[in-house]
Order: sequence, then structure tokens, then C-alpha cells
Amino acid sequence: MTDFIDAEGFRANVGIILSNEDGRVLLAGRTGRRGWQFPQGGVNPEETPQDAMFRELYEEVGLQPQDVELIKQTGDWLRYRLPPRFIRRNSTPRCIGQKQIWFLLRLLADEQAVRLDVSSRPEFDRWRWVDYWRPVKEVIYFKRTVYVRALQELAPALFPEGAPPPPGWWPKHWRSPPERVPLRPGEGALAEC
Repeated sequence: MTDFIDAEGFRANVGIILSNEDGRVLLAGRTGRRGWQFPQGGVNPEETPQDAMFRELYEEVGLQPQDVELIKQTGDWLRYRLPPRFIRRNSTPRCIGQKQIWFLLRLLADEQAVRLDVSSRPEFDRWRWVDYWRPVKEVIYFKRTVYVRALQELAPALFPEGAPPPPGWWPKHWRSPPERVPLRPGEGALAEC
């Protein structure tokens, strides 16, 4: 895979929130690790974010476009910065974080269609359905604010009558407006990493 990093040091990426008919979302466990997260992955050259989302959906959870309904995507890129210990100092250009377009999907196929063994090096080794806000608690700490922002922006499309209230344990700073980068046609200059 070839990653692309913008002039500010953010890697283009897509995130996938896959819901079931009950409004619960798929959370996947990293292979050989304790961490849980939504499926996600980089945008390759000549791919649109939607193309990347469908590729990652298949590579990470074995689902095809006909297995899901695309409900909505975030209007802009949502960004997070990597903590200094995760930044590869020898990389050129240096990647300081990710900018992500998030997609909200509904599973149309039977849940047995979810397969984690499609790739020769599976990203995940387990998955489960969780309450809508639960992934914020489960994901690695530096991605939590982006998870909050993506879930908040996409919730009205999944819950037209009103989303479940955020948990009481959310810190006040998670409720701040997201750091956004406008999504533009062509996305400007991307440098190969």
C-alpha cells in the first residue's frame, strides 16, 4: 500500500461506522492486541474516499458494496494528531496524524457475511456489536476526539428521532467543535510516503 500525506503532514484516510438494524455499531479487535476500533484505512493514489472505503470494507471485514447501504459521510475531513512517540522521525514526508472522511453504513446482508479472514494479513481477529457511543471508550486515547466528532455528525442520519444521549463520563472538551479541513475536489498536492 502507498500512503499519501498532505502538505501539513496528515495522511488521507477513511473511517467506517457499520450499523445494524438496531442502531448498534461494529467494533473490531486488532489482531494480537487488546485494542478495539472501527475499520479504517488509507486512501490510495487515484482513489476517491468512497472507493477507499469500499476497498477497506472488503479487506478488513469481508463485505461487498451490495452488503451495505451507504447512509451518509462526514462533510469535511476530521483530523487527529499522533502523539510524538508514534511519529516516524525517519519518514519523508513526516506524517503527524490522519485526516479522515467517515462513512456511516447499514448492514443489509446477514451478519455471517462479516469475515475477518479475507486479507492475507488480517487487521482484526474479533468483532462485536456495541452501543452507538461505546467505541469512544474502547479506541486508543488519541483517536477519541475524532470518534466523538464523527459519531456526533453522523448520528442524526442513523437516529432521525434523536440519537441516544452521550454517556455521562464524556469530558466537556469532547463536546467542542471538530477541527475540520474542507473536502475539495482534487484535494490538492499529495506527497507519497
